[in-house]
This record gives sequence, structure tokens and C-alpha cells, in this order.
Amino acid sequence: MRQVKICGFAASAVICVLLLTAGCAQTATLALKFTPDDVTAYKVTTERERGVIWEGPLTKKPKRFVGGHTGNRIEMTFTQRIQSVDDEGNAVAEITIKGLKYLAKVKDNIILDFDSSREKDRNNPLSKLIGQSYTIEITASGQVPKVLDVSGARTAIGGASANQRAARLLLAEVIKEQHSISALSAVEKNQLRPGESWSDIKTFYFDWMGSKSYERIYELKEINNIKGRRTAIIKMSVVPSSEKAKELHKEQGTGFFSKMFDTTEIYTGELRLDLTAGKIEKYFEEFRSDWVAVDLMAGKKETEPDTLRMSATRLYRIERID
Repeated sequence: MRQVKICGFAASAVICVLLLTAGCAQTATLALKFTPDDVTAYKVTTERERGVIWEGPLTKKPKRFVGGHTGNRIEMTFTQRIQSVDDEGNAVAEITIKGLKYLAKVKDNIILDFDSSREKDRNNPLSKLIGQSYTIEITASGQVPKVLDVSGARTAIGGASANQRAARLLLAEVIKEQHSISALSAVEKNQLRPGESWSDIKTFYFDWMGSKSYERIYELKEINNIKGRRTAIIKMSVVPSSEKAKELHKEQGTGFFSKMFDTTEIYTGELRLDLTAGKIEKYFEEFRSDWVAVDLMAGKKETEPDTLRMSATRLYRIERID
């Protein structure tokens, strides 16, 4: 086409720029790339917390009520060494745990504060995980369909009840969650341009408060090219009212107590993918929900109303550190 020739031979700088803007936009293949024996270091952080707080008059506070926050925050640093790659670009990867932090609390009381870098924590059963390895299958789309071998790590930590937290970190479902990249798993097209999007459904469960379903919408915002390295930036937004989310939410039901509360929710995420190397630079998804019930108790109106606040937090973050 004539436009291509004009752009290619730079007959007019202005026309070329206009044509590049209109028809020569960058595209990207949003996929991981693997090379045998390649080693990359990452840090993955997960957090799960729920809270119940009484904010009304202390004189109206139920006698047996004990509020506070309960949950855990886990930070694990590890290396990922690619053992083999198949014809479809999927890999067998050896994961070796290099460092671990584990903070757990119950109703604001810290029951575990472990840091593998501290000398005093070396006798903790969790320290047995440091240096242990397991192998997984990981696809170019960031899925972990199989945990191939974790027997060596499980043997190293032993079977004592004191090692339950360490053993839990080696469960197949936990390993899959730590190494899966949801934003890539939902991509259906091979080539995308900035402005294009894709989506999937995510559901959270909150005991008595029921379940919440969201359509996560991932949009390729831009492709940066700095010093010969291309980076894709993907932003996540959510649509709680989508038809798919409504249907799934209806099937799972709503908690009885949730009808008594006003709800505020924040759910955000972002992925930075190094397109040149085919590696994750940074990826996070963070969810927070607050439920507030006012004037739960019958009686005369007070200057300060009876208020109960409940909250839930879910965080997943992974970042390249080498």
C-alpha cells in the first residue's frame, strides 16, 4: 500500500508519525518465556486477614464480644530454575526456598513471628524449609497445572505437629496459588494492542458473610520500550454487577448477616511483564471489604450509635528481585 511506502521511506515525517499512531501500533504476546537452566529470583507475598471491631459506646458492647484482627502474612523468596521446556513453551521448574517470613495473629495477639534471617528463629520448624526444593509444571500462560515432586521437602520437615505450618506451605493447592499468574491465565488472544482487554471470574468466601464474585477485567494499558527492553503494563478493574458474576453469586448464595451491613469494597491489581525476557517484573492483586452495621441494638437513639465493623483483606504479590 502507498501509505506503507510513505511511512517506510519517511517521505514526510509528519505523515509517518500519523500513520504510526493510527495503524502501526505496537502489539504484544502476553506470555512467559522459558529457557533451560535459566534461574530467576522472586519474592511472593500473600496475606489473609479478617477483623471485627466494636465502634459503639463501650457501655453497650456485648460482654462476650472480643474484637480484633486474625490472619497471616507470608513472604517467601525463592529461585526458579527451568529444568526443561516442551514444544508448546511450557516448562518444568525447580523452586528452591531461599527465605521466609511468617506473621500470624489471632484477635490482634501475635502467635507467630518467624523470620528465617534471624539467628533466634533457626530452631523454629519453619526454618527447615530454607534450602528445600520442589518441582512444578508451569505454562506459558502462567498456570501451574501440576505439582510434580515435593516429597524431598516434605521429608525434610518431618511429620511432627509442630511442623504443621511448614507442611501447609507444601500443600499442592498452596504451591499452585503461589506460582500462578491469574492475569495471564485468562488471556485468549496471542497478540494484543494497548486498549484491548480480557476477563475472568474470581470468588471470595467470607463465612457468615457469604461469598462475593467479581469479574476481573484486565486491560493492556501500554507497552514501554526503554533501552531495548519492552515492558507491558496491565491494569485490573472489577465489575461486581456483571451477568457472569451475578449468576455465580446467586448459585453460591449470600450470607444471612451480610444483609444487615453496608458494604464498601476495593479490589485493584496490576501486572508488569518484561516482554523481552518473558518474565514477571511485578504483579499484585489486593482486595479489601468493609461491612458496617449501625444501631444493631434496639432502644433509644444515642449520640454515639451502636456500630459493628467487619473487614476482610486478601493480598497476592510477586516481584522479581534478581
